[in-house]
Amino acid sequence: MTDPNPDRPDLPDLSSRDPNWWRQAVVYQVYPRSFADADGDGLGDLRGVTRRLNHLAALGVDALWLSPFYPSELADGGYDVADYRDVDPRLGTLDDFDALAAEAHRLGLKVIVDLVPNHTSHQHPWFREALAAPPGSPARDRYVFRDGGGTHGELPPTDWQSVFGGSAWKRVPDGQWYLHLFAPEQPDLNWANEEVRADFRTTLRFWSDRGVDGFRVDVAHALAKDLDEPLRDLGAPELSSEDSLPEFPPGAHPFFDRDEVHEIYRDWRKILDAYRPPRMAVAEAWVPGARRARYARPDELGQAFNFEYLQAGWDADELRRVIVDSLATAKEAGASATWVLSNHDVVRHTSRLLLPPGTDTNAWLLSGGHAPAIDAARGLRRARAATLLMLALPGSSYLYQGEELGLPEVADLPFEVLQDPIWDQTGHVRKGRDGCRVPLPWTSTGESYGFGAGGAWLPQPESFAGYAVDAQDGVEGSTLELYRTALRLRRKLLEGETLTWAADSPPGVLDFTRHDGWRCVANLSERAVPLPPGEVLLTSRPSRDGRLGPDTTVWLIP
Repeated sequence: MTDPNPDRPDLPDLSSRDPNWWRQAVVYQVYPRSFADADGDGLGDLRGVTRRLNHLAALGVDALWLSPFYPSELADGGYDVADYRDVDPRLGTLDDFDALAAEAHRLGLKVIVDLVPNHTSHQHPWFREALAAPPGSPARDRYVFRDGGGTHGELPPTDWQSVFGGSAWKRVPDGQWYLHLFAPEQPDLNWANEEVRADFRTTLRFWSDRGVDGFRVDVAHALAKDLDEPLRDLGAPELSSEDSLPEFPPGAHPFFDRDEVHEIYRDWRKILDAYRPPRMAVAEAWVPGARRARYARPDELGQAFNFEYLQAGWDADELRRVIVDSLATAKEAGASATWVLSNHDVVRHTSRLLLPPGTDTNAWLLSGGHAPAIDAARGLRRARAATLLMLALPGSSYLYQGEELGLPEVADLPFEVLQDPIWDQTGHVRKGRDGCRVPLPWTSTGESYGFGAGGAWLPQPESFAGYAVDAQDGVEGSTLELYRTALRLRRKLLEGETLTWAADSPPGVLDFTRHDGWRCVANLSERAVPLPPGEVLLTSRPSRDGRLGPDTTVWLIP
């Protein structure tokens, strides 16, 4: 077996205490560039994360997931990777990473790193080599290069569209075109090439050998592509997002969720299982539940993000259906369910859950969050209720940095400060994801509210002062203290991976019981309902006169 830390025996591997820790874990996503800035350059870094790990330990999470910290020109917030086995100099060094991992493990926290296997940066040595090499060369075969259409090759090879907007093909000086399903600075790798597969095996071992406990796999459903000639057109002139794809038989789309992608993850699982304990993995796969479960099978990645839950509205019937279906598909796959309300790609749920059904979130962002205007206080109440509901469900919960503070979406970022490539690539039609990536407020004063010694790479609104960690720490009823209490109780109460629904819950109410009678009741309706009998352990907001108010969740023991 491979020793977890052959070069650094001082790095403890605390996950060996429970090899299945991930099945019921609470994982906290750290977006490093927006978490904490140790050197004062306005950009968050690894030393900043390390200095703030006590916050995560006090919060009560089991693990942190680090979004990309690799060398990158930040064409897509770090998801354009120039070197998979190093640290961006602006964020630190490999020694800084080792220090972060050591401190996390000392505090009892597991460490998950982001892996971006669908594409590299255009600055990656392989892609530079490909551009310098002739068509048909081995260097170009690591990527997806094709001749163009039209009389003189002046047209893209297919009508495939980038998820970020525009054509998914970019022409190079010698006339060929390369595929980029995301930004032009993110050329897609050719996973039919054995050299590509071998290099990622090396990357998995590299980070596992440094004591990493697991991997989050970016765009896990896109690696395998149908590259047989002639390439197939989609027949869709516009593709604005991954959930608006034309219909294809399951597993037969030209580049998303193809059946052969699972061969890759079965190969990875052999590597991950060679460690003691086995390294965990979770797939980002924007595919329907039954298909998503395939990525979570024990001989593949083991877990996959449940985006149906994130996308569900504030509606009891819809949420119950999603919960029931998600638990069933996870059980069928031999996996544990996952739950997530926010991440670095979506409008923060403190704001999103208050938007009326059918709201065009991009139009709302373009309006600066004014059309429709939302009640921030009610949005926070709803978010707190949603969190207690999520944390009571069997499986793993993934939190996004700042949600424990109740941060809303910063919808009114000025256009001139936007950095998400979506803004430029769509010709300023889609505002992008910067509003959920604004750096965190640690203190209620200071130029960047404690994020760093100077300013922050994205401007923080003045309202962040009231959400700051020091403004909520120890304050009874604050969102931060609600999270701390909920996670402490969850650790004591959460056992098993099943729940039992109440037979007679009122309309608009979700009511279920967990192990030893732990009961969760969430009132998503517009009116108060009777509070069930029992000892109240925690409520998302105070109850009055034996009634559970709207937008409120309670945990109790009969």
